[in-house]
Amino acid sequence: MSMIKTPRPSLKTVLKTSTVAGLAAVMLTTGLPAQITQSFAEAVKVQAPSVPSFANVVDAVSPAVVSVRVQAREQASNDESNFTFDFGGRGFEDLPDDHPLKRFFREFGGPDSRDGDRADRWRDRRGPRGEGRLRPRAQGSGFFITEDGYLVTNNHVVSDGSAFTVIMNDGTELDAKLVGKDSRTDLAVLKVDSANRKFTHVSFADDKNVRVGDWVVAVGNPFGLGGTVTAGIVSARGRDIGSGPYDDYLQVDAAVNRGNSGGPTFNLSGEVVGINTAIFSPSGGNVGIAFAIPASVAKDVVDSLIKDGSVSRGWLGVQIQPVTKDIAESLGLSEASGALVVEPQAGSPGEKAGIKKGDIVTALNGEPVKDPRDLARRVATMRPGATADVTLWRDGKSQSVKLEIGTLPEEAKATTPDTSDEQTDQGQAGEEALADLGLAVTPSEDGAGVTIASVDPDSDAADRGLKEGEKIVSVNNQEVKSADDILKVINNAKKDGRSKALFQIQADEGSRFVALPIAQS
Repeated sequence: MSMIKTPRPSLKTVLKTSTVAGLAAVMLTTGLPAQITQSFAEAVKVQAPSVPSFANVVDAVSPAVVSVRVQAREQASNDESNFTFDFGGRGFEDLPDDHPLKRFFREFGGPDSRDGDRADRWRDRRGPRGEGRLRPRAQGSGFFITEDGYLVTNNHVVSDGSAFTVIMNDGTELDAKLVGKDSRTDLAVLKVDSANRKFTHVSFADDKNVRVGDWVVAVGNPFGLGGTVTAGIVSARGRDIGSGPYDDYLQVDAAVNRGNSGGPTFNLSGEVVGINTAIFSPSGGNVGIAFAIPASVAKDVVDSLIKDGSVSRGWLGVQIQPVTKDIAESLGLSEASGALVVEPQAGSPGEKAGIKKGDIVTALNGEPVKDPRDLARRVATMRPGATADVTLWRDGKSQSVKLEIGTLPEEAKATTPDTSDEQTDQGQAGEEALADLGLAVTPSEDGAGVTIASVDPDSDAADRGLKEGEKIVSVNNQEVKSADDILKVINNAKKDGRSKALFQIQADEGSRFVALPIAQS
């Protein structure tokens, strides 16, 4: 941990500085010689702590920051989207030119107006037949990254929009079109027609130079107020806020509010260190905890959106979960790290390479895997088609498989096992007790695993979230179809000196692994 070279001045130093400054002021007013008063002024200048000013940064970057106004078309009702009148089987278009309704629209403007401008405005408001009028949908922030009009904002700002307007810091309004968006990182790129105009733009910072404690400046459009500047520090790095598998946010304490979304956070060199995307707020307003997409993540995604309009990510195709201390112990792993495979997806690169449920991915291309988030981010950054060496922990020993990284499908989701089969009430018949675990189970009707018939509310199983109606599919990666199967696996684990067993649980929301303590006989 590096030492801070310039320590914060103590209260004693501050008081001393204030006292010296006060004496200097007194001396100036008492008419003492200028040479003496100048010496005191220099002493004050040396001892007073310097306070940074953000004015130079703000002057340089503000022209690159814009407000983004988003509109969407409302679904029109039948009587609004079409002029459907029944005049003896004829519609509006079939009416004679001298009909009163047609004369009315010609006079006051409408789809049949002789005033071309009025007719165009009518169609612009209404949109194509049946699509309804444009209505305000969202307002956020953005910033130019090229002089020819490419700008960055958040996906959640523009995702439902049909029309986009960029408002410059001088009030100029420009139409923009959507180039591409990426929901997984909440980024989007818009393009303004430059019309031979060069826009002030900014560049991304190098993440390696961003440290916790660094000053940052956020510029944006909070509450629709237009260009607003706030300042603070980087509070933390690598924050996971549960928004997706690629969470790696910067946390800053600069005041960020609604409308700041998509706006930049700058360092004191005027480089973008992050894109503001979320706040933590019980009240809906700023409480000093905001999250920004790091520049390194944003740069790669933005480059792909500009080039291809979309983002191609590497894909392993396995559903994974964290390795807890209990899970590591149950599988004989020395430390709680890596990613536990819950289920490989059918036809995925992982399944084709032989990765199985219950495997732990411990390394990728020789580099240790910390956790599922680490694995997901690293695989996503790999080029589809690249070859990868995946190190697995299986059956108490390490082994490797080689595979070709796939392309992440547009809406790829982890495979959720089908648990839609209805379970019939078999009563007490067939139930077998596993008293030490606090469970009672019965064979599943479909023959796959056993169904949990009851859970002792005071047991470890209940504490770890097991519920009646869920299924136990395997124990220590061995399939089970009866209570006897479970007891056999547990007894083998006891012989190996293990104090926990790994249960694969299947529920409506998917599959998961749970480590349960096993009593030593």
